[in-house]
Amino acid sequence: MIQRIQTLYLAVVALCSGILPFVVSLWTLSGDVQISAKDNLSVLATFLGVAVLAIIAIFLFKKRQHQFVLNRLNMILNLFLLGFFVYRSLNLSGGTAVSEKGIGMLIPVFSIVFLVLANRAIKKDEDLVKSVDRLR
Repeated sequence: MIQRIQTLYLAVVALCSGILPFVVSLWTLSGDVQISAKDNLSVLATFLGVAVLAIIAIFLFKKRQHQFVLNRLNMILNLFLLGFFVYRSLNLSGGTAVSEKGIGMLIPVFSIVFLVLANRAIKKDEDLVKSVDRLR
């Protein structure tokens, strides 16, 4: 389980989505008011959902097809979160005081990249197992 590279990728996703939203800000409003995931319950629940799905996928190492599907669902959840951030960043009030986007808005992008890498590694493992089964 731990020696597989997809476990490392999924652990990075779990750490990024489980810890980073509490550390970095998502965006900064005028007057230096920083908004983090703790301030928005739905965003916090989505980040924690992504982290939990990644942890569950780590422990499904014996069922590669279920792990693959769970990672796809995790990618969809990250795309939903990314879409919310894009919508929110386009609707931030401009006015005279310019609001800034925080680095926390990129967490779903990093998660999607690592989930794609994990799915590639899972597919490679599945192909290897199928090729060995053919030889028997």
